[in-house]
Amino acid sequence: MSSGEFLNSGNQHSVAHRILLVEDDPEVSAFIKELLEENNYKVMLAKDGGQAQATFTMQKPDFVILDLILPGESGFEICKRFKQMNEQIPILILSAIELPDSKRLAEKVGADGYLTKPFDSEELLHQISTISELAWKRKHTEQPGEVGRIKFHCLCGKRFAVSPAHRGKNLICPQCGEPVAVPRHGN
Repeated sequence: MSSGEFLNSGNQHSVAHRILLVEDDPEVSAFIKELLEENNYKVMLAKDGGQAQATFTMQKPDFVILDLILPGESGFEICKRFKQMNEQIPILILSAIELPDSKRLAEKVGADGYLTKPFDSEELLHQISTISELAWKRKHTEQPGEVGRIKFHCLCGKRFAVSPAHRGKNLICPQCGEPVAVPRHGN
């Protein structure tokens, strides 16, 4: 039946109001859209990776529900790309695939949860709420030593968090040996 993975529970600091639903089955898509709208969510639909990318970029949803088997590219690829663009975006995989390897790969590419089809409507709503709460906590809980730090990454993927005193300077990436410019603005 349904299977929730990667979750904890707690209070209601939901950040999800605008949900991008990436699902190619029109019946499943219509059912989920109606369920979510009945629960006061604004739902944006996409049926493939291209539509998902355009909607994600232009509409800036604050939660993504993503099927794995889509035309053109897999939900794993889309999830990984969305997390590279915005690591804070909560993503719930909703798939008929129940294999443990699929769940592990979803977690590896950054998914925050995994629910198998067929699913219980209340379980879907619970997962959205729980995952949203965890995302809110991650975003609003300052990590020791991270306050006021400039966060950026090298082209090789190595992540940095440095003091604002380093703005505009060049560092050498210890992972690839290439010079990396510390951004002058933002995080």
